[in-house]
Amino acid sequence: KKGQLLITLEAPEMQSQYQAANSRYLQTQETAAASKEKYQRLKEASREPGSVSPLDLDNASSRMKADQAIAASERSNVASVRTMQNYLNITAPFDGMIVQRNVSPGALVAPGKAGDQPMLVLQGVKKLRLEVYIPEDYVDKVDLSKPVSFVFNAMPGQKHTAKISRSANALGSMRSEAVEIDVDNKNNQLKPGMYAEVQIPMLSGSKSLLIPTSAIVRSTERRYVVTVRDGKAHLIDVKNGLASHDSTEVFGTLKPGEKIIINASDNIEEGDPVK
Repeated sequence: KKGQLLITLEAPEMQSQYQAANSRYLQTQETAAASKEKYQRLKEASREPGSVSPLDLDNASSRMKADQAIAASERSNVASVRTMQNYLNITAPFDGMIVQRNVSPGALVAPGKAGDQPMLVLQGVKKLRLEVYIPEDYVDKVDLSKPVSFVFNAMPGQKHTAKISRSANALGSMRSEAVEIDVDNKNNQLKPGMYAEVQIPMLSGSKSLLIPTSAIVRSTERRYVVTVRDGKAHLIDVKNGLASHDSTEVFGTLKPGEKIIINASDNIEEGDPVK
């Protein structure tokens, strides 16, 4: 839970610093109290003309203010040391669970540097982040504005829906775009590291067709299929989607029911007669 004590560090030298600072503060506090009492006596006595000189009264006032300032400074030092001592008690900054522990009781620890392992790794579980990577061929065909549905492999009977929270708007090293979905985990059923199958709606007009893989012609400049209309060849550019053993999903202007050449080659040109 948030605020729960996780680790207590021991630093004997810090306790010594606190005791020394507190001792100095108590001493200066007593000095300031004595100066104030002396000033008040002189001020009371100064009501009798000629009993106390103005210079003595001014000196007593200055001494009182200086001692009070010193006491205030020592009080700040005590508060500063106490604040540092509070850092020895490490509490949870949010609700979650400890997923990694890199120290054991009695271990010697030192101030961390860049690259050092943390003592604990705490992970929030109330809201998890589902990461999805969209292949390059699908980036311009999916509708990221609509809700997506997903099913976790560990819970096949439970379907979830949510909106995409963030998208990279750029391709990564794996030639895919990363998108993130924030998933509420109210009952703590979901665990970090789970895998899910995600269905993202396609943009209207981005319907795909499944054709034999052998019908796709690849060149250095393009990827296309050869259709037959009125006895002539027509070259239709396509983009590949998912592929199976002998079939490939394609996107483009190819329409359902069009005749295509199954074993086409790049020797066929636009307008060539086809028998």
